[in-house]
Amino acid sequence: MRRYFNSNIGRLRMLAFLEGTSLIVLVFVAVPLKHLFSMDELSKILGPIHGALFVLFILNTIGVATEYRWKFRSTTFKVMIACIIPFGTFYIDRKILRPIHLKSES
Repeated sequence: MRRYFNSNIGRLRMLAFLEGTSLIVLVFVAVPLKHLFSMDELSKILGPIHGALFVLFILNTIGVATEYRWKFRSTTFKVMIACIIPFGTFYIDRKILRPIHLKSES
């Protein structure tokens, strides 16, 4: 767990997991509860949390992209767009972030 906090790419991976999880819970649990059963408490709590995680994810993506000199079209854009697609951050973590993180640790 500590390895995620020792580098920018590790922190981005942790944020990807948290942001992706918050998006899934928001889209598949909180919003249906709000619209189908008029239970808006969860979306009132989770909405701002997800918003903060979204902003942190974008800012950290820009920081990592600068540090690793990612090309915008090939890597940075893919990582940024993943945070608006349910399960997108998990896919990006597996395909892009994890290999970079493992490579930078060795």
